[in-house]
Amino acid sequence: MSLPSFALRGKVAIITGAKRGIGKAISLAFAAAGATVAVCSRVVDDGQLQAVADEVQRRGQGCLALQADVSKKADVNNMVQKVIDTFGAIDILVNNAAVSSSAPLMDTEEGEWDSIMNVDLKGYFLCSQAAGRRMMERKSGTIINISSRLGMKAASTMGAYSVAKAGELMLTRVLALELAKENIRVNAIAPGIVRTEGSESVWSKPETLKRFESAIPLGRIAVPGDIVGAALFLASDASSYITGHTIVVDGGVQA
Repeated sequence: MSLPSFALRGKVAIITGAKRGIGKAISLAFAAAGATVAVCSRVVDDGQLQAVADEVQRRGQGCLALQADVSKKADVNNMVQKVIDTFGAIDILVNNAAVSSSAPLMDTEEGEWDSIMNVDLKGYFLCSQAAGRRMMERKSGTIINISSRLGMKAASTMGAYSVAKAGELMLTRVLALELAKENIRVNAIAPGIVRTEGSESVWSKPETLKRFESAIPLGRIAVPGDIVGAALFLASDASSYITGHTIVVDGGVQA
């Protein structure tokens, strides 16, 4: 019996929120595993997304850098169509684009709530629907939703973000049920705190960092590369019998 492979040769992947952090790390890892990658971001004029695309191409893989606001259906449909027109298929979708807030729910303004829900939950739905329909045509594909451990455990801050991330986990389970008959797998990854620009308020202050790390059994907060292994596993044939599942990557906090 042959062992399952993490290789992604011949696969086409879309990764949203790809210009930095977890999205960038996954984009580069997928390229290293042989995938052709479409990297997407709402903001592209700062050059960061193109820099990621250039790095992917230096790994010898095709890459497309696309501007898309995932909260807008027209942007999402345009993104998916450009990938189809350029590469002919979509095998993997990684929903990663997100915005966050550290406000308690009782202090959250309506506009802030709407912004988080539109990107973090509606965006995952729109991208999954648009890419999923193309996968259905080929009876093949995998969708990976980057959620958060905060979607599994209530927190006194980041209220709206936690609600959206919990919604992503249920979205994962519902889509997994709907799309299983189409040979499309849908799974999620729930990281704990990760050292990115969005979490700078934690890791940039020694006393705050020490407090957070003391609660993590492995003794450190994650870096984006720590999320890559789970993403490669779920994108590859190594996880061909796994769907509707959430992999928690939090250094053992849940233990």
